[in-house]
Amino acid sequence: MEMMSGDHSFTMTGRERNVLFGFMGLGLLCIVLTLIGDDAVHSRFWSNYLINAVFFTGVSFIALFIMAAFTTTYTGWYIVVKRIWEGYAQFLWVGLILMLVLIIGVWGHFHHLYHWADEAAVAEDPVLLGKSGFLNKYWYTFGTIIILGTWYFFFARPMRKLSLREDVEGHDANFSLYKKYKMYSAIFLPIGAFTSAAMIWQWVMSVDAHWYSTMFAWYTTASWFVACLAITIMLAIYLKGRGALPFVTTEHMHDLGKYLFAFSIFWTYLWFSQYMLIWYANVGEETIYFHTRINEYPVLFYGNLVLNFIVPFFVLMRNDTKRKAGTLFFVAFVVLLGRFLDFFQMVKPGVLHTTHEALAHHGEEAATEAAHHASSFTAGFTIPGLLEIGTFLGFLAFFIFFVFKQMEKAPLLPKNDPYLAESLHHHVQ
Repeated sequence: MEMMSGDHSFTMTGRERNVLFGFMGLGLLCIVLTLIGDDAVHSRFWSNYLINAVFFTGVSFIALFIMAAFTTTYTGWYIVVKRIWEGYAQFLWVGLILMLVLIIGVWGHFHHLYHWADEAAVAEDPVLLGKSGFLNKYWYTFGTIIILGTWYFFFARPMRKLSLREDVEGHDANFSLYKKYKMYSAIFLPIGAFTSAAMIWQWVMSVDAHWYSTMFAWYTTASWFVACLAITIMLAIYLKGRGALPFVTTEHMHDLGKYLFAFSIFWTYLWFSQYMLIWYANVGEETIYFHTRINEYPVLFYGNLVLNFIVPFFVLMRNDTKRKAGTLFFVAFVVLLGRFLDFFQMVKPGVLHTTHEALAHHGEEAATEAAHHASSFTAGFTIPGLLEIGTFLGFLAFFIFFVFKQMEKAPLLPKNDPYLAESLHHHVQ
């Protein structure tokens, strides 16, 4: 079962491949079934695709951002899980391909995810017309390609190469490889912070084209961060259990647990701040976002808080629960489902609203379908259905398979990293 040699190399077992391919097959089956039973504009399929494409692209981005931040702050404890995050970051080129599908859909009018993509609707809507300088297919296309391309080709890829060169070449007296890695990190941080916000506005917030929030980019980034931590905790516990990460100790897991606890609270702080400010100002074009979710999607709205705040807060508040693998794995799993639910409630209500208008332009039969979709329960929109969960598990399996393939390409222990000794002898204070 263990596939670890003295140099800490990693190879997927046949069983792991079969399980991951099985879940990928399940995801593909759910996608096909979603298409077969979908409405005239395939709103359920495309909204599911958008959620998963943005979710896992964001997790890969935030992994790169975490490594850059830890490098510039001279953080050493994380080095033992660095290769896992490097695998996440390499997924950015896959994320670019996933987003290209959505771009093609915008140009070909294959989906109706974004109200601003309907030129006729924009011409008749003063709000959409006012935002058209930014919310248009040109910004969506070239912004996505340029920014994702920059993240991967100018940062994730060269930083990965420098990390692998450290394994082979070691360091000279001036630590030139590490200093170059740190330079990339320092440059990436402001670029990644600004450009990720712009992409969040395009990819997610513009689903509700009339709505806006200055805190939404922070909110979504925090959601990515917590999702990244949850997946990392589950992978680290699994890999450690099968002998592939013997150098990851309870102290390291404790730190990951503390980050999961802290940033679940930080996400809740952003959630409350956004809600409170909009509630207090009571401006109609802002309150509609929460009014819709509280009144029409109460399970999503309140379930979001239960999974993403109440569970991690009360379970991980005790110090010892962050040191118990079973408890930590359980909380990470719950939080990961909560993060999926968070993105689900960000996207689905806005898409359903746009779908009603799109279906209304497809004739009398489609108008009847639109009225049906406006009922109190809409499959795949009111709450996640089995098809949504299956699709998410399929994407998750594909993401993990990709990460495992990246981990096979290099030793799991970055043996010449300047902070490796600190990480190996890490003790929680």
